Amino acid sequence: MIRSMTGFGAGEAPVPGGRVLVEVRTVNHRFFSANLRLGRGLEAHETMVRDTLRDLLRRGHANVSVRVEPDAGAEAAAVRVDLPRARAVADALETLRAELGLEGAVDLGLLARVGDVIAVARDEGPEIPAAALRGAVEAAAAGVIAMREREGAALADDLMERAAAIDDALGHVEGRAPERLRAEAARLRERVAELAGGVEVDPDRLAQEIAYLAERWDIGEETVRLRAHLARLRETVEAGPDEPVGKRLAFLVQEMHREVNTIGSKANDTDVAHRVIEMKNEVERLREQVENVE
Repeated sequence: MIRSMTGFGAGEAPVPGGRVLVEVRTVNHRFFSANLRLGRGLEAHETMVRDTLRDLLRRGHANVSVRVEPDAGAEAAAVRVDLPRARAVADALETLRAELGLEGAVDLGLLARVGDVIAVARDEGPEIPAAALRGAVEAAAAGVIAMREREGAALADDLMERAAAIDDALGHVEGRAPERLRAEAARLRERVAELAGGVEVDPDRLAQEIAYLAERWDIGEETVRLRAHLARLRETVEAGPDEPVGKRLAFLVQEMHREVNTIGSKANDTDVAHRVIEMKNEVERLREQVENVE
């Protein structure tokens, strides 16, 4: 069954000092693209994350967040106090106060404002195993795929309903086509007889005009092609999701639109024209829906 291109999934895996968390959100896009936001220390894994997602999510734009959540207390040692530097700064400030005769005392607030006395250590932490991160990415992608398949099932039902509506309208058009031609042939004979004013009209010439009219209004080729496109659309929707089919469906809908337009240009009949409008509406709804198919 087809898949949509909208989905969300999350995955995680234990890593030294904590766990790695991955979230993936996807929306419609003509091809695969990814916007990655990697936490500190994860930049080296960007290519692996992108390639893993590309293999699993073949169409759509993915917004990806990857971060490491440290174990409780793991950040406690991140703040460092440089005591030797603090003593040296305090002594220097006391000397400066005494030599210049300045008022005030050297206190904790003053020392804390001096650079590098109290600092946050730039510890990159332990290296994140690529296998663990890949597992979290694959789990997040699996969640996206599961949501895409659920939405794809709803999309498939809607596409099938639209195709059935077009098929039904086309059946009415096909049934009306011979009647339309007979009515127009009769109208043409009456009109020619009226214009001739009792003068005998060459029946062969009149038959040629009717034949020409029948050929000009014939929609046989268009209806055959439109039914073939409908059949192919159904087959594509019902096929397994082994490969993205959105572009193929978009092409079929484009060709269906072409055939319906041609039938409309040959309508010359109120009932047929109404059915063509119905088909155009359904084709437009098909076009809007297949834009979300992977």
